[in-house]
Amino acid sequence: MQEIKVELTKNPRTKPAPGDPLPFGRIFTDHMFLMDYDEGQGWHDPRIVPYGPIPMEPSCMCLHYGQSVFEGMKAYRAEDGRVLLFRPEKNMARLNSSNERLCIPLIDEKFAEEAIKKLVSVDKDWIPSGEGTSLYIRPFIIGMDHHIGVHPSSHLLFIVICSPVGAYYPEGLNPVKIYVEKNYVRAVRGGMGYTKTAGNYAASLKAQDEAEKQDYTQVLWLDGIERKYIEEVGTMNVFFVIDDEIVTPELQGSILPGITRMSCIDLLKHWGMKVTERRLSIDEVAQAARDGRLKEAFGSGTAAVISPIGHLKWGDEIMEINNGEIGPISQKLYDTITGIQWGKIKDEFGWTVEVK
Repeated sequence: MQEIKVELTKNPRTKPAPGDPLPFGRIFTDHMFLMDYDEGQGWHDPRIVPYGPIPMEPSCMCLHYGQSVFEGMKAYRAEDGRVLLFRPEKNMARLNSSNERLCIPLIDEKFAEEAIKKLVSVDKDWIPSGEGTSLYIRPFIIGMDHHIGVHPSSHLLFIVICSPVGAYYPEGLNPVKIYVEKNYVRAVRGGMGYTKTAGNYAASLKAQDEAEKQDYTQVLWLDGIERKYIEEVGTMNVFFVIDDEIVTPELQGSILPGITRMSCIDLLKHWGMKVTERRLSIDEVAQAARDGRLKEAFGSGTAAVISPIGHLKWGDEIMEINNGEIGPISQKLYDTITGIQWGKIKDEFGWTVEVK
């Protein structure tokens, strides 16, 4: 395993004080991890250096052709002082899945996990301890070739930055309002919907902007072919509780395979609940709402963990869900996942990894 060189900053940034607001993704720690890739040499020169600008030419390929992938994960400060990561090996496996689709050389997943642990250890004093707070970790890889022309880069840069954060949505754990998108599509099978790549999120900006103008928090995407089957919310996978069945759209190539989604399914099965991965149409959800059979809806993701959905707008139809309140399944999932993440309850699944 390659040695990671560490250069500590000589100009530490001002850390937020306990109780200070932590707007999501606006504050960054003192250091970052960098590692280069060059054709014929592979991934090399891993290092932790002071956080700062990256030298980049205007012809850099990632700026023109979008050859970039990223991940989102968190470090948590447990009540006993331990620092915990949540299923980091799943993030590294998904990063490599994105790499393969974007023609980016695969990383050594175990080494990348160790590099992240080392960076978190170096900047561990930045990890907040307030209720609902954490250290957001953003690994990403960008193509760095300095010329214009569509082809995979032969020089790339693997970067990890960290940011102390509070709640992703201003609503916190209060139910959010979601707008069902009818005009635009995010991804189709055979495309890049299952990857975490910049282009997927750029494709969502127009619909998200229009939803926010109507006072909606996020967009619920339908499939790109028939425009009827539910896929995901812009920043979350999505679940619906219809009668006694908990339904989430199946993974078929256009939906991100969320790690929180996977954890929710694992927990629901562990509890003996009926959870199904299948095609789910917006018509079925709307009919269930009309019939009073739609008991809960919620999103899952690293940023928000669990986000209850209290209001869905589909065309002219408004669906109010569970009287705009968080439901018992959403609450139990949130309490259990965050309890494991913050070390409040026993991790009987082996999901957490301690950072020494």
